[in-house]
Amino acid sequence: MTTAADKRAPRVERDATIHIRAPRQTKELIEAAASSVGKSLSEFTLETARRHAVNVLLDQRLFVLESEQHAAFMQALDNPPPAGPKLKALMKRRPLWQK
Repeated sequence: MTTAADKRAPRVERDATIHIRAPRQTKELIEAAASSVGKSLSEFTLETARRHAVNVLLDQRLFVLESEQHAAFMQALDNPPPAGPKLKALMKRRPLWQK
């Protein structure tokens, strides 16, 4: 028989503290939102901040190029140099949001 505890994600060690000072109205707003989804203030705040942090890091990929630069960029993408040891090491690392 499967219980609710079996469906939860594995327990992660919490070994760091985040201190936040906020206006009372903001805290009350966040508490109301957390309560509406059945989460504690800490769970809701951490989950929301983590999700937003991942999105911010992923969104750091937009850039604008002139047509000549774009052509050179596409050429480089289509003909990449062989992966060196530093690139191979980088590709083996876990992203920050998966740690």
